[in-house]
Amino acid sequence: MRISTILFTTALCALVLGCGGRPDSGPVKGRLETPGRLDAADHRAPGLPSSFGDTDPHEWQGITPAHYAVHGLDASRYQGAIDWAAARRAGVSFAWLKATEGGDRVDPGFDLNASAARAAGVPVGGYHFFYFCRPASEQAAWFIRNIPKVAGDLPPVLDIEWNPDSPSCKARPDAATVRSEMRTFLSLLERHYGTQPVVYTTPDFYKDNDLGSLSGVDFWLRAVTAHPSERYPGERWTFWQYTGTGVVPGVGGIVDINAFAGARGTWESWLAARAQR
Repeated sequence: MRISTILFTTALCALVLGCGGRPDSGPVKGRLETPGRLDAADHRAPGLPSSFGDTDPHEWQGITPAHYAVHGLDASRYQGAIDWAAARRAGVSFAWLKATEGGDRVDPGFDLNASAARAAGVPVGGYHFFYFCRPASEQAAWFIRNIPKVAGDLPPVLDIEWNPDSPSCKARPDAATVRSEMRTFLSLLERHYGTQPVVYTTPDFYKDNDLGSLSGVDFWLRAVTAHPSERYPGERWTFWQYTGTGVVPGVGGIVDINAFAGARGTWESWLAARAQR
């Protein structure tokens, strides 16, 4: 998520004062990109599933991404229109797509790719990139306003991380405020979608805000140079983002790739229990 989010925020926040706009303003959309397709066979990476590649591979030691049976991707407008049938054949079992940001931004790739993923049989959901200069309640309302509840879809995701490249919001709230705002956002979305959102974050944000003190949260953790057990000692996790430079059949350019923490049967049970109602 990180590269596409930073590019999106830097380019668009400069155009709209405050990177949140007025509560009654219309949505700001970026341009849907059309990146060229890469061949995973040209970018083989030890430690990754054989059907995927990586343009900047890490030399994995110990428990590698290939150790896990269930993999998926997260994408935004930068990947353009995705061939979900090809991605599914390559082993993509789930996908989260950028949906909204702050209180006035929507990603034009969501509607296009979410419907196509469903048609191809790939469980899909949307994620919201949190903006620290707008109340959590307004951001939750923005997500709910733009992303329909669809039975069977994945839970929504709160993507919360420091964004030092934002030209309009340099706020770094204290840890107690961060956790309080997170609880507000998660509660409002759970009430609407019938399932608690997943929380995506990064090692520095997790540590700075003591996110390990949050109970009952399914964490999706970024760790692109080591297993999550090394970057988040002692933390439970459900999803692991192990690269931001992945190559997946059916997807243009590079893309984030992720693993689910359990076996195939555990994944099916998790999906049955946590899908939107």
